[in-house]
Amino acid sequence: MVLAAGLGKRMRPITATIPKPLVEVNGKALIDYGVDMLVQNGVSRIVVNVHYLPDLLCAHLRKRRDVEVLISDETDMLLESGGGVVRALPHLGSEPFYLINSDTFWINGYRDNLDLMAEMWDGSKMDILLLIADMKRATGYEGRGDFEMDVEGRLTRVEERDMSPFIYAGAAIINPAIFAGLPEEKFSLNRVFDSAIEQGRLFGVRLDGMWLTVGTPQAIGEAERAVLASAV
Repeated sequence: MVLAAGLGKRMRPITATIPKPLVEVNGKALIDYGVDMLVQNGVSRIVVNVHYLPDLLCAHLRKRRDVEVLISDETDMLLESGGGVVRALPHLGSEPFYLINSDTFWINGYRDNLDLMAEMWDGSKMDILLLIADMKRATGYEGRGDFEMDVEGRLTRVEERDMSPFIYAGAAIINPAIFAGLPEEKFSLNRVFDSAIEQGRLFGVRLDGMWLTVGTPQAIGEAERAVLASAV
């Protein structure tokens, strides 16, 4: 699943006329970076949730011939990240699935990160596996980090007023069973992250390469420079 329903307020004025997933970095729409990564890892069907300027996004996705695209429609109400997944569950089935944000992507290092995540996934002890970026290998990020990670990869929240180098990189493998009983309403994925933490079943794997988040117009240039530098 690709999360693509946000309003993109921090990206204005660019997003006054296009949805944020269609903002381009080096001539390529943000959402295509994530979809291309999924396709390269053998994904043949994706679910994309839409809300803001959905016709433009749907028209763009219809051009793809390398993957089946199912639309989860949130035009009636923006459900945020967690509620968006709940609405999309009928499309996602009962097996663990990739979940990625449409405004973040990465430059792979020695390993393909989605392949690395699949290799690390262990459903016997995990409900959620997050891709975790190192703050020193990231662009466009301003914050204090998201998690602490132990030697086994188990995650806990960074304490208030503390800092951590570990950032959620906007990609996960999720067992859909963790959403059982949750209503189709507005809520953040942090709700299920915290539930998994309570059970000791939230894990992370460190991203190999450079993480790029494009949340503001200024971040576009940073991401473009990083992509160009990686091609040298």
